[in-house]
Amino acid sequence: MIDQPETLLRRLFDRAVEVADPMRTLAEALPPKPEGRIVVVGAGKASARMAEAVEAAWGPCEGLVITRYGYARPCQGIEIVEAAHPVPDQAGADATARMLTLLDGLSEDDFVLALISGGASALLISPCDGISLEDKKAVNSALLASGAPIGKMNIVRKHLSRVKGGQLAAAAYPARMLALMISDVPGDDPAFIGSGPTVGDPSTVADVRAVIERWQIDLPAPVRAALERPTGVIPPGDPRLSRVENVIYAAPAQSLAAAAELARADGIATEILGDALEGEARDVAVEMAHQALEMQKTLAPGDAPRLLLSGGELTVTRRGDGSGGPNAEFCLALALALDGAPGIHAIACDTDGVDGAAEVAGALIGPDTLDGHREEAEQALATNDAHGFFGRIGAQVVTGPTLTNVNDFRAILIEPKA
Repeated sequence: MIDQPETLLRRLFDRAVEVADPMRTLAEALPPKPEGRIVVVGAGKASARMAEAVEAAWGPCEGLVITRYGYARPCQGIEIVEAAHPVPDQAGADATARMLTLLDGLSEDDFVLALISGGASALLISPCDGISLEDKKAVNSALLASGAPIGKMNIVRKHLSRVKGGQLAAAAYPARMLALMISDVPGDDPAFIGSGPTVGDPSTVADVRAVIERWQIDLPAPVRAALERPTGVIPPGDPRLSRVENVIYAAPAQSLAAAAELARADGIATEILGDALEGEARDVAVEMAHQALEMQKTLAPGDAPRLLLSGGELTVTRRGDGSGGPNAEFCLALALALDGAPGIHAIACDTDGVDGAAEVAGALIGPDTLDGHREEAEQALATNDAHGFFGRIGAQVVTGPTLTNVNDFRAILIEPKA
């Protein structure tokens, strides 16, 4: 038996975050410092830490990076601007306008380093012609509440923007650009990281309409009108993308592998279910509860514990007015499905330290999570109040800014029945 399962699970999560820290990993992806003018731009929850790592390797640089409030880092030359996430604000819009000005007029002898991580979709904000920041905020809020997968959300975001879908890279042309990315999307497609500001996109307005119809997303009238006109998304093969190199240097698979290595060193048989899981958080939780219970049936007393690891990005369809996020909702639904099964503990957290919009990474559960709280837990799930529930019972995981973002981390520890 493991003496402190919750402590073990937290160590695994902390290890997953640690190996994705840009200060540990970004320097290996940097080329030698180019000659001539260098401009550093970027956006995302990890972008300020990435900028800090760049200057640790290259020294002071010219540039501007936009990160989430509370995620700034000290830099010598690169300006760090904080803005709102997951719903954008004026600070993000103003900083994005200044970034486009910084890129305007560059020559083919200049070099642009773009630092992109999860969160850039909300932080890098420049509405297309005919729509306002308030319109974009309304669309973003509707998307987040819809339950649509992140890839589908980003299709809509790209066609309502002047920077997403390759448009940031096009603004820097003819300068040479290297985009370094930390992936927070299932499948590690660079076109979906931060809505792909440096990556061409083949989607069309018809694809946008299909997403809106499928997930019943209510759009302000100016947005509907904007989607009747051609948008600025840059298709793959456009000459303005010919001088761009996109590199994903950190991804969820690396963090899961590091956590698995740590668990195996403790004698725990570990299985990685995948780093790109998607789906409704509560539905995935029920499936994993069944899998854990079935696995426990195969264990005899004295067998080594088993660990199921997974990553990806789950979603929540908003049904109530509570405070929650996909990781906490996964844990709440998992606890209800396990119904106090002895010997099974779990953690689910977002590696950026923010699950949903709350300053909470996620939650921990065990056999006693529902003791005296089952009815309360069922009500919390019905109203999407997972953060409220775990806050009341003292089972939240609160990390503060982790300065990185490789998406969700889930670990289920399964011990033999006593």
